[in-house]
Amino acid sequence: MSKLVKNLMMQSLQSRLDNVGEVFVVSLGQLTAQKTTELRLALRKKNISLQLVKNNLARRALAETPLAPAMENLTGMLALCWGGEDVVDLAKELNRFAGLAEFQGIECRGGAMDGTKLEPEDLGRVAKWPSRTEQLSILSGQICSAGATLSGQLLGAGGTLAGQLASRVDDLEKAGDAGTAA
Repeated sequence: MSKLVKNLMMQSLQSRLDNVGEVFVVSLGQLTAQKTTELRLALRKKNISLQLVKNNLARRALAETPLAPAMENLTGMLALCWGGEDVVDLAKELNRFAGLAEFQGIECRGGAMDGTKLEPEDLGRVAKWPSRTEQLSILSGQICSAGATLSGQLLGAGGTLAGQLASRVDDLEKAGDAGTAA
């Protein structure tokens, strides 16, 4: 392959990974071309990209980026995987496909997140994290619970006071009715 073609491929990969904060490196094992295409199509529906790369080309393209640790000490036929709603969504999808019998050859070989190298076993850990939407719902629930507790405490004390006042008014009315009747 000529140097010009390699440079064009490297620039293309750099432009596709521009603004990407996390990437997983996977080995597709002995998947056939048909299975690889099925995998790409299924991942594309989730807005996840999968690209087979030449290792040296990927190392040069990712050099001096936060994704550079992803390619450290890796050999063999590899693919870069990025995208999805967030890193948890990406990890869950890759973990799910790795568990399917028809895509048995998929294996996570590492990755990078926020400039930190991820080990192969980190894919399973990240897949267990709550997704961004789940985290937001947990946070909003925690924020609302303090207000709901305060409201309940204020309304509870106010309700008790109102009940006591109503009971006293009833007692005074009964005493007034008994006094006028006598």
